[in-house]
Amino acid sequence: MNRILVHVLFIAAVLGTGLLIGVNNIPGEWYQSLAKPSFNPPNWIFAPVWSTLYVMIGIAGARTFLDHRRSPAMRFWLAQMILNFLWSPLFFGMQQVGAALVAIIALLVAVLGFIIASRRQDYLSSLLFVPYAAWVAFATLLNASIFLLN
Repeated sequence: MNRILVHVLFIAAVLGTGLLIGVNNIPGEWYQSLAKPSFNPPNWIFAPVWSTLYVMIGIAGARTFLDHRRSPAMRFWLAQMILNFLWSPLFFGMQQVGAALVAIIALLVAVLGFIIASRRQDYLSSLLFVPYAAWVAFATLLNASIFLLN
């Protein structure tokens, strides 16, 4: 299969699934009523940040799939996608802040696992996950703060 096509398919699948989950789990009145920490960013920042990260995640996934599909890095990539797409339904859909916290901690572990596992085999893919790891670490802090404040 053409490498460019695989990249396009991965990016489209990650962006499309993220969009679908986001549209079906919109923060509503419940979320607005929660106590949030002072460092909670404005709501408008989440869509552009996640869109950018999803493109980077898609590229890293395509590269890993094409060149190292049976590697631990590919397993970490799949695990982080499942956990990533699980978080919004847990937090916003089911309003389970504690369960979402468990999921996002596992997500952070999977993202860091991908970085470590892919570092030697594909340094660029590893680097593409660094901003993602930083954002998920920040999101974990936000989730934990909301859990403690409510």
